[in-house]
Amino acid sequence: MLLFAVVVLAVSWLGKAACLQEYRTADGVLALDWRNDRQYVAMCYSDTVPLYGLEGLADDGVPYRDAWFESAADGSRVERYMEYPVLTGFFQYLNAQLTDGWMWLSERLPLPSALDVVVYFDITAFWLAAGWLAVVWAVLMLRPERPWDAALVALSPLALVHAFTNFDTVTVALATGALLALRRDRPGWAGVLIGLGAAAKLYPALLLLPILLVGWRRRSSGGLPRAAWVVGAAIGSWVAVNLPVALAWPRGWAEFFLPNRTRPADPDSIWYSLYWFTGWAGFDGRLADGAAPSVLNAVTAALMVLAFAAIAWLAWRAPRPPAVAELGFLVVAAFLLLNKVWSPQYSLWLVPLAVLALPRWRLLLAWMTVDALVWVPRMYQYLGVEAKGLPVEPFLVTVLVRDAVVVWLCVLVVRQILRREPEPGQDPDPVWPRATGPVAAAPVPPGPGAGPSSSLLGAGQSAGPVAADEIGLTAGATGTDRPEPPRRRRVRGTPERGAAVREPWPNRSERRDPPTRS
Repeated sequence: MLLFAVVVLAVSWLGKAACLQEYRTADGVLALDWRNDRQYVAMCYSDTVPLYGLEGLADDGVPYRDAWFESAADGSRVERYMEYPVLTGFFQYLNAQLTDGWMWLSERLPLPSALDVVVYFDITAFWLAAGWLAVVWAVLMLRPERPWDAALVALSPLALVHAFTNFDTVTVALATGALLALRRDRPGWAGVLIGLGAAAKLYPALLLLPILLVGWRRRSSGGLPRAAWVVGAAIGSWVAVNLPVALAWPRGWAEFFLPNRTRPADPDSIWYSLYWFTGWAGFDGRLADGAAPSVLNAVTAALMVLAFAAIAWLAWRAPRPPAVAELGFLVVAAFLLLNKVWSPQYSLWLVPLAVLALPRWRLLLAWMTVDALVWVPRMYQYLGVEAKGLPVEPFLVTVLVRDAVVVWLCVLVVRQILRREPEPGQDPDPVWPRATGPVAAAPVPPGPGAGPSSSLLGAGQSAGPVAADEIGLTAGATGTDRPEPPRRRRVRGTPERGAAVREPWPNRSERRDPPTRS
């Protein structure tokens, strides 16, 4: 699986390589060749290239401390800082420092070299590729019985197009790693990874809602304390990363929140299509440059709250406890569909969640292909019709088609949650165990020394028969002492003779981690 991912990532890098070409200007200076809108014609645009210069990284600027000035539409000068969350900001800074080190070494050693911005892109691409490889590995560990799920992530058309468009693969790796930690009964580490992911891009914080909802459904087997532990660890790790920067450079730290407040509806959002095809001026009417769309912000926030409340009601009323991946997909999809911004690389957020929540590879591959193809009219509409580009309408139509497919995926996930039993032959979700029969068995008390019931693990996987020492019948036996045989009575949670066997809830001592694979 990792080999498949390496091949896809190599092809993805080659797709961006057209934007890394160099040429000499009339003055003999080596420059990046983005002449004649090459970044749009070749569809090789990546945010990493312009941000290297725009955010002061090329001049050794320290994120959130050092500012620069941009000219507004009215001619005034606006002070700007790094606009990304803290972990992503310092990720860029680290790569810029590694670029400086490589350039210094290449002047003294026989090492390959290029423009500093090209070296910066290559170093950044290395870490982004490592992030996606981590995503593939985590999905493989989450679903070892379905290796084709990991193959679908590895071969995803979205990874082919957007692995190096921005910095999101690292965040997706942290979020997927949190699911794996949850599967392996490590709620503290799951929370830490979610907190770090939220410090890179805020979307992993959305996973806390599904974890709390499923923890509430599993509260009788210790799910709620474990979910609370995840939330606490997530908050702690996020604060640990953000607090020092917020105290040292409060204005720079707040920059991330300011542009998002004043940002209008992006062309990739459903709101922009609504404006364009209806001629409606929007909730706020025509805004002055830099003015915040306050009404749109309030409407999108209210709709998200309603959507999350509906998902919570679904989790509560479902005949069987849903899986974290199922609810996580619904939450993230609702956020993207209702938000005023859906940058193309945001679709990577959905890939592992969709694969884990909905085991229908043909449908998922069709969605990923449609979503990846949005990139083509998006690039060519920037050229304009005069430069042999495309009008905006084809781009907006593909956006609406993408949105419709994602909505259909959400419908299928909801139907799956509302089923009393999984479909025949359907593999269980890997982040939550649930009984496959119509009625779940009662919880089995854990043995001495066992932690809380592992209620935040994979779904539907049988724990196998319960050994006597795992339910406390051999407690106190030490050394060569043999326990007295139990009295002839039915242990709570075990079936009567001849009755159908139902799955007990596994505790920590019963858990079997999947074998590690390369």
